[in-house]
Amino acid sequence: MKVSALIPVKGFRNAKQRLSLLLDAADRENLAEAMFRDVLREVTRARGLEATFVVTGNDKVTKIAAALGAQVIREPVETGETGAVNFARLELKRAGREAVLILPGDMPLVRASDIEQVLAQVPDGVTAPFALLVPSHDRLGTNALLLAPPDVIRLRFGYDSFSYHLSQVSALGLPLRFFENESIGLDIDEPKDLERFLAIGSEDGEAFELAHQMVTEADARARRAGGA
Repeated sequence: MKVSALIPVKGFRNAKQRLSLLLDAADRENLAEAMFRDVLREVTRARGLEATFVVTGNDKVTKIAAALGAQVIREPVETGETGAVNFARLELKRAGREAVLILPGDMPLVRASDIEQVLAQVPDGVTAPFALLVPSHDRLGTNALLLAPPDVIRLRFGYDSFSYHLSQVSALGLPLRFFENESIGLDIDEPKDLERFLAIGSEDGEAFELAHQMVTEADARARRAGGA
């Protein structure tokens, strides 16, 4: 089965609003960009992918994606994650892509080996229809989906999307295949996610060094304000 990766990415301005109690707007913007760069570098390094696509309606994201070796599917107008992925996977199906691995751009722990582990879960000789899900660490979100054909199930990202996607797979009578991976399971949305990332992250990614610096500076500001 030939698999193409698909990463949906919005513009970085006003990104990660749930981190606003910890980071200001500029820091959140820079962190979102750094995470995307880290994820895209690792995905393009992974063995076994036919191609890597980024779907976006943003000029800056387009330039970064192209510079790092991805093909860009340009959304006419930025929509939410679900809308962007639905738009892109129909484009990929029309282009004859057999299968798609959908990944968010905010998983800073992910490495090429994690992507390869997901691809290794596809049985030899398997044919469409096929679906494999990778849940978030709390099993409420869906942090990766490998789908053949690309539009095999309906998608709905957000709270409790993992249960929704499992129900879509079950409704088609397909085997309930899922694979847990700690690195893919951690996306950064809330302060506790950032704390978890800093506790277990490695220093070989752009996002780790940046996040560590930001949190250290935020802690220092809070201490100064508390002592004022």
